[in-house]
Amino acid sequence: MFLGLFFAVLAGLLVGLQNIFNTKVNEQAGTWATTALVLGLGFLASMTLGLVFEGSGLFMLDNMKTWHWFSGLIGVGVVVCLVQGTRLLGPTYAIAIVLTSQLGFALLWDSLGWFGLEKIPFTFQQLVGVLVIAGGVIVFKFSSTEKKEVEQVQKPLKQYSVGR
Repeated sequence: MFLGLFFAVLAGLLVGLQNIFNTKVNEQAGTWATTALVLGLGFLASMTLGLVFEGSGLFMLDNMKTWHWFSGLIGVGVVVCLVQGTRLLGPTYAIAIVLTSQLGFALLWDSLGWFGLEKIPFTFQQLVGVLVIAGGVIVFKFSSTEKKEVEQVQKPLKQYSVGR
């Protein structure tokens, strides 16, 4: 259990960090170049580490279902959408929405048993949990918007300050 928690927290750290880096690359290179760079370097790193740790076993894909091969195409959508979402919303708000969306869809897919998942009964408590997280994202958004609006109003007022 502890190891699973550790990896989940580490994944969150890495996804957040990657989004910031990807957005900075996107500012210089554009969306498609960023996506190609991210996935291309990811491919090289994965291939190298896979060969080091698994050797030729890396290529034993005999029992893989055909539709699993499309995971890489989904990755293109993930990178493009994350880069654009982060660019347009900022990292914190974009990741909060992404994580809420992930949780909601994971709950749906678990409850329906789709994509080869074991069907897990849907409970009211799970729904409340997702709604609480979504509510937190909304509270976060409105509190940060309010702060920005106050700063925008105060900024012009400071130049007319009597104490200057």
